[in-house]
Amino acid sequence: MTDADATPIHRALGLTDTELDDIIEILGREPNRLELSMYSVMWSEHCSYKSSKVHLRRLPTTGEGVLVGPGENAGVMDVGDGIAAAIRIESHNHPSFIEPYQGAATGAGGILRDIFTMGARPIALMDPLRFGPLDDPRSRWVAEGVVSGISGYGNSVGVPTVGGEVVFDECYKGNPLVNVLCLGILPVERLVLAKATGTGNLAVLLGSATGRDGIGGVSVLASAGFEEGSEDKRPAVQVGDPFEEKRLIEACLALLDAGLVVGIQDLGGAGLTCAASETAANGKMGMDFDVSAVPRREDGMEPFEVMTSESQERMLAIVTPDDLPEVLRLCERWEVLATVVGKVTDPDEHGVGMLRIVDGFDGEVLADVPASSLHDAAPVYERPLAEPADRAARQSDAPAAPTAADATEALLGLLYDTTWVSSQYDHQLFLNTVEGPGGDAVVLRLKHPTTGVDTGRGLALTTDGNHRWCAVDPRQGTALTLAESILNLACVGARPMAVVNCLNFGNPEHPEVMWQLSESVDGLSEACLAFGLPVIGGNVSLYNESRGTDIDPTPVIGLLGVVDELTRRPPGVTLAEGDQLLLLGDDLAGPAPSLAGSAQAWAAGSKGGALPAFDPQLHSRVADLVRNLVTGEVLSGVHDASSGGLGVALAELSVRSGVGVDVTGLPGTAHLFAEAPSRVVVAVAADHVDAVLAAAAGAQVPAVALGTAGGDRFALSGPDGTLVEVGVADLTATWRDRLPDALGAGTTQA
Repeated sequence: MTDADATPIHRALGLTDTELDDIIEILGREPNRLELSMYSVMWSEHCSYKSSKVHLRRLPTTGEGVLVGPGENAGVMDVGDGIAAAIRIESHNHPSFIEPYQGAATGAGGILRDIFTMGARPIALMDPLRFGPLDDPRSRWVAEGVVSGISGYGNSVGVPTVGGEVVFDECYKGNPLVNVLCLGILPVERLVLAKATGTGNLAVLLGSATGRDGIGGVSVLASAGFEEGSEDKRPAVQVGDPFEEKRLIEACLALLDAGLVVGIQDLGGAGLTCAASETAANGKMGMDFDVSAVPRREDGMEPFEVMTSESQERMLAIVTPDDLPEVLRLCERWEVLATVVGKVTDPDEHGVGMLRIVDGFDGEVLADVPASSLHDAAPVYERPLAEPADRAARQSDAPAAPTAADATEALLGLLYDTTWVSSQYDHQLFLNTVEGPGGDAVVLRLKHPTTGVDTGRGLALTTDGNHRWCAVDPRQGTALTLAESILNLACVGARPMAVVNCLNFGNPEHPEVMWQLSESVDGLSEACLAFGLPVIGGNVSLYNESRGTDIDPTPVIGLLGVVDELTRRPPGVTLAEGDQLLLLGDDLAGPAPSLAGSAQAWAAGSKGGALPAFDPQLHSRVADLVRNLVTGEVLSGVHDASSGGLGVALAELSVRSGVGVDVTGLPGTAHLFAEAPSRVVVAVAADHVDAVLAAAAGAQVPAVALGTAGGDRFALSGPDGTLVEVGVADLTATWRDRLPDALGAGTTQA
């Protein structure tokens, strides 16, 4: 190869020619290799949000209780009693396809650091996961590795994994989605931000030594799609150590409790480059950073490798020189390595804080760039948007309802229990978990983070996504996803407080993908405004494509709520012999609802149509009613009807209880499988039925009696006869065994 044939280094690093010109203009000269590497990771899609930032600005981000909104490591809400809750959701999709165990494990590790960076103790993890179909060996291998990675890290570090989702679909065959949410709590006064202030203050690197793992992790893996040979990118996947993370958590919280930290930042995407530049820029200061002082676990590392490595379990703390001895003492107590690697400097004569990478504080200057330019000056692209050309035709192609003869088989095909996944996780660490995996939402006791005193209240969490809805209509589909989250919280007696989101989309260079993203953001914005909820943080994961095929749009919503009086465990997804089953939110009297976007329609290969109608005001009334019924202790069981529709909701109530149901009066199979919003099934003792129906009428919520619980048969019928009939034992076996049989059978492959 001649020099003329060689790829220019900036292109090899993922920078465009225009971006190189921008860097030259900022610096007033040609950048060197180290500076190019720093800009390449900070201006990558993963770190800079350069394709999505223009759209994300449309989200509502303020509201009652918001202490910290988007832009910091985590969003923070005041939840009362002097307690704040920090919450964050992130993606580790691309690394988890290349190396499932470490990709998922380091995703969990990274999100934990986002939380304790704010001064919060992490108390819960959730994992919304999406894989290719169960009949694909590679997808099963990825699924097993991801679940093992999350459990191996979370269980070892001592933070419970309390819930999440597991979805299998063809569109994720070459590009799984591994999203991780973390919740932490802190005393309001302990809140700390990622700022470097005070001339002469010191930047202290805490935690693991730096290696070559993770170099290029954000620019190579998370900012490009997968093609042949993607497995060769394994060296870019970080390697985690949960025991080091545990020590780091305790050391950092001890430093914060002692008031020894001016500012602190975790090292995730872009490593030391990100931590040094963001802390300096946020404080409107400069920093001299001694790359030679960074502890390394590999010989011969070049400065650009040190500055862009994403080795895990590392934090950068800003401390005063006077406090350094006590900082070092506390870190030694927790067996955490602590090394001075930087000094905070004044801005230059133009007010610009410069990040200087030096070889020794009195040695050679290896890089000299404006700190803020590494993130604030990143390009913002308004990429072309294009509605799919066949959208009108697809909307007119409404799915047909299955026949009564096919309904039983169709329902059985939609059932699978995710207990095999959640059984790998310890969800009772801290003994806070009141409602864990398998319910509509998670409920945790809210204890004061300093005293441990139980407040008598609870925090509730849910994560939800539905790629089918969003593939049909990304705007309404995203709104429906948030609506489902609100109902999930209502089913455990919680009122919603704040939203975080993980927006998983395909290649932003495809106009249809950018149209999907834009529509999804607008759908989320409109729904948040309708329900009075702020978006306090999130993540955008783009380039989720494999061999030129984009995933279906998959916005995942994390919703934080509060249970104002946690006097007992919520009724949960259960029922008892003799219970009466009622449907709230729908009286089944109207025309057959649309099956568009439903799991049954997609299983039958029908992906067109228009989504069912959505009324936010009705939805709010339903959520308020359900919340009041749950906290009023009049329900035996409760479950929202969402994925799989009313049929799956009833089946899950039955199999989780071992009790049959006899439902009559269903108008037809469309009402059974449609995923219309604002519907909740409640199980009620016979002497409470009139009170529940009266409460529904008073709340202007339609309601109808469905049937009774009891026996060993699962029977659903309508005016024209039986729709579904199967023994509870067979129903349970199908639901319980599908995942273990597929994922534990030794039929996976790399």
